[in-house]
Amino acid sequence: MRWDRKLKFVQCPEGELQKRKEVVHTVTLHEVDVINSRQQGFLALFSGDTGEIKSEVREQINQKVAEWREEGKAEIVPGVLFIDEVHMLDIECFSYLNRALEHDMAPVLIMATNRGITKIRGTSYSSPHGIPIDLLDRLLIISTSPYTERDTKQILSIRCEEEDVEMSDEAMLVLTKIGMETSLRYAIQLITCASLVCRKRKGTEVSVGDIKRYTHCFWTKRDLPSTLKNATRNLCSTKIKDETKAMEVS
Repeated sequence: MRWDRKLKFVQCPEGELQKRKEVVHTVTLHEVDVINSRQQGFLALFSGDTGEIKSEVREQINQKVAEWREEGKAEIVPGVLFIDEVHMLDIECFSYLNRALEHDMAPVLIMATNRGITKIRGTSYSSPHGIPIDLLDRLLIISTSPYTERDTKQILSIRCEEEDVEMSDEAMLVLTKIGMETSLRYAIQLITCASLVCRKRKGTEVSVGDIKRYTHCFWTKRDLPSTLKNATRNLCSTKIKDETKAMEVS
């Protein structure tokens, strides 16, 4: 063994070995409010009964979180609030959303609707999608387009995989055509029905006959106006003509 002259021996340190570990906790602002508004502290989250949280507690928490944010001790990750069928909200709900979006800790708001020009609930005014104009100014509206035949076929194929349904190529083409002529949801519902027929006849994959067997058993939205108009005498309604005319217009 050869020793280098520059080699130096260092005395081994004594005492306990200390470690420094950084722990990151991910909590919501509501959980912080609950912890600070109950005597149980952290255990209040598991009791289930959070009760009413005072506005003073919320303001103190917001100030403290803002200080932690400036000091680099905390990071605010905005949540996502998704509201489907947003045209069902009334003017009071929209007013609350307008005020909530002005807050520094407001979540990312995503709204969806299939309405055009319609009346704002709680008022006599109409606006695009039933949303007040001042709230529309805050939104980024994403333009959508109808599904193409290729998109419809791909969605139906994925649905068949999720339901473990084997379907022939011819049956998939027929189902895609039905989805283009009626609606995608109607075609998806036919997958389950055709699968049951295939199992009953002990087949391995859904055929064209399995699909066509159920197409005449269920009505589509295009069949309803003419069907209801012809069946007026058998229905308990006096406004069937007006409703049928409204459905034809829409």
